[in-house]
Amino acid sequence: MTADGALFLYGTLLHVPLLEAVLGRPGRVTPARLSGHAVRAVAGESYPTIRPEAGAEAEGVLLEDVTGADRARLDFYEGAYHYALRAVTVATGAGPRAAELYFPTEGQPPAAGPWLLADWQAAHGAATVIAAREVMALFGRMTPEEVRARYPTMLVRAHSAVRAAAEAAPVALRTGMRGDRIEMIAEVRPYTEFFAVSECDLRFPTFAGGMSPPVRRAAFLMGDAVTVVPYDPVRDRVLLIEQFRIGPHLRGDPAPWALEPVAGRIDPGETPEAAARREAVEEARIAVTELHEIGRYYPSPGAVTEWLVSYVGIADLPDGAAVIGGLAGENEDIRGHLVSFDGFMELVASGEAETGPLLLTAYWLAANRGRLRGLA
Repeated sequence: MTADGALFLYGTLLHVPLLEAVLGRPGRVTPARLSGHAVRAVAGESYPTIRPEAGAEAEGVLLEDVTGADRARLDFYEGAYHYALRAVTVATGAGPRAAELYFPTEGQPPAAGPWLLADWQAAHGAATVIAAREVMALFGRMTPEEVRARYPTMLVRAHSAVRAAAEAAPVALRTGMRGDRIEMIAEVRPYTEFFAVSECDLRFPTFAGGMSPPVRRAAFLMGDAVTVVPYDPVRDRVLLIEQFRIGPHLRGDPAPWALEPVAGRIDPGETPEAAARREAVEEARIAVTELHEIGRYYPSPGAVTEWLVSYVGIADLPDGAAVIGGLAGENEDIRGHLVSFDGFMELVASGEAETGPLLLTAYWLAANRGRLRGLA
């Protein structure tokens, strides 16, 4: 490290809440500039890179009084993106200063034009801070490489948390007690992969008044998702998918291949509608036109954070539309089934349709089928 322990920061770390989440404390910064370099957007990513560029000047800040503990935390966070420190000289209001900056170690990623902090803050700032807190909770427990493999799902969960705050359901019948009254005593996350497990000791306000005794609760932390059943109102048929599911298998179900709607996670920055259209193509090779929203709901709020938006999607479903689908990169093996509406309801009556979103969709379609056929 440089003698005065200074780091030149640019890009997302200029967002003060993110820097504090990474450091675990407030940081003292001053404006600084690095000549001969530019901060550019990275193609396909929300974060930027810094690259040598003649005549350019990278705007940033100088983080002063960096301790060994600070550097270890920053090394851990930046290492997940394959960035390492490089010595530079930056310009400040007090004159030139020696510093270090995090620079790509795997060659320059493809640039995609200018990167603007304000645009990133509006679209990704809040979620990135939430994800950073989850990353830093693993400091000392995992390597940066292990965190890097898990970061995409962390970001999905973080965007779900932002969506939960922005799209909370109305409070009319409910008491209106708020989550900020819950006293969190301790939380541990013993598992973090595609989903995470959170184990909490907490106290919550009771209906009788006062607070509950300390209780322990655990939940699976999952990202928001969509479901969509393609429906052809002219032919009066639906497309269902079938795939192996680990849940029924581990429960002991002798036939753990489930009939389901098309479903998938809402990607960061994606709307539920866009996710439904994308998943219909990926899992069933079907393009849906109009989407009819069924509801937005928690399928199992006692133990799972997952929040679903379910749709019926209008589609053209001729004979032969049911194919083997899914993404090879995600090891998906999905079989499509074309089923008449009457056949769909027979599956419900027999119990072969046994997943919650599929049953909900069947009942909604039974109630709205005449309207949809009239519109067609």
